[in-house]
Amino acid sequence: MTLEKGLKIAVIGGGSSYTPEIVEGFIKKYEQLPLRELWLVDIEAGRHKLDIVGELAKRMVAKSGLPIEVHLTLDRRQAIEGADFVSTQMRVGLLEARKWDEHIPNLHGVIGQETTGPGGMMKALRTIPVLLDICRDIEELAPDAWLLNFTNPAGMVTEAITRYSKVKSIGLCNAPIGLHKWLTKKYDTEANRLYTEFVGLNHLHWVTRIEVEGEDKLNELLDKREEYSGKNVPATEWDPEFLRTLGGLPSYYLKYFYMQDAMFEEQLASLKANGTRAEVVKRVEDELFELYKNPDLQEKPKQLEQRGGAYYSEAAVNLMDSLYNDKRDIQTLNVSNGRVLDFLPEDAAIEVNCVVTSKGPLPLPVTKVPEQAKGLIAAVKTYERLTIEAAITGDRGIALQAMAAHPLVPSVGVAKKLLDEMLEKNKPYLPAFFK
Repeated sequence: MTLEKGLKIAVIGGGSSYTPEIVEGFIKKYEQLPLRELWLVDIEAGRHKLDIVGELAKRMVAKSGLPIEVHLTLDRRQAIEGADFVSTQMRVGLLEARKWDEHIPNLHGVIGQETTGPGGMMKALRTIPVLLDICRDIEELAPDAWLLNFTNPAGMVTEAITRYSKVKSIGLCNAPIGLHKWLTKKYDTEANRLYTEFVGLNHLHWVTRIEVEGEDKLNELLDKREEYSGKNVPATEWDPEFLRTLGGLPSYYLKYFYMQDAMFEEQLASLKANGTRAEVVKRVEDELFELYKNPDLQEKPKQLEQRGGAYYSEAAVNLMDSLYNDKRDIQTLNVSNGRVLDFLPEDAAIEVNCVVTSKGPLPLPVTKVPEQAKGLIAAVKTYERLTIEAAITGDRGIALQAMAAHPLVPSVGVAKKLLDEMLEKNKPYLPAFFK
């Protein structure tokens, strides 16, 4: 590719409230990533949001004075054709579907969360077929493009893509970069003076090494129970005695497994006070889009950082920069296991540190895997692989096995009820199950 030509990048789900953040990232990194064409794509139901956020993107680019063309389209194929990078940040079924992902499990005494448990399963069933469809377009129209997937559940979606398409794909999450930001602030240091080692799956990881300027800080952090938490997960305190011997700083999503009872109670209290998390997010989004409409706004508003997905775009733009410029730096990504975790299949997606080269990420061996983490990782991976199979086949029997295999589902009876109710609620998005 000649530099004069510049890069073509397609963002699928371009009407997302996160889009101003990725546009800001492209503007800041223009020297390293010579972007010429940015295509923001959405579907008919998202046209209104695409128009609002797309106009803001155009104002941001105009203010920067950079020669970037911003295109808004509902024609996915036009956006993908000849692209160098495709990034996906979609929500099949919009926030309305998420609301039921969270609410229906709660009615049966089960954690309701958009990427963990039965809610995450429904999200995967809706999303995987759509993303594989997009991959067919990429195979045909941009076979050399990198697909960077943010769409949750990112681990399952990435695994489905690597197993069932030829697209070069990498899964991304904002939790690792969020933890890094928290540590640099806490220890008043530069990002390149930190080393953290992640072990596990997306939304199910343990940080087994934390070194700041060469000093091991893991035990100090486990001792103090200081907390890095996401905006979308309530901050229930960890048990200090349990944490001290856990062998790794747990992802905040692990609270759903280790403190199921307390988290469930919190969900019910929060539901009573504010509605489901989806309804809370919808209110934040509505406010953001009101701000985006302002013709005088030419930058990403501060309020976007309250949305729970802060630094997503920084992670995406950093990854594009490293792939494009063969930077060979270390990033925490969702990639195929190979032989990194010897107790999982080689084609399973895991979340680990990788060296990023122009040929793609090379997963690094892990130095520590806490024995007590292995069982949970294996159990959740079994559920994930069954869910991927169900998403592709539309087989209810396999879907029931997946639901019953999830550690947060207490019995086959509850699994059956959840599956029937949730499939019915998602009927418009699950044609494979309702032939």
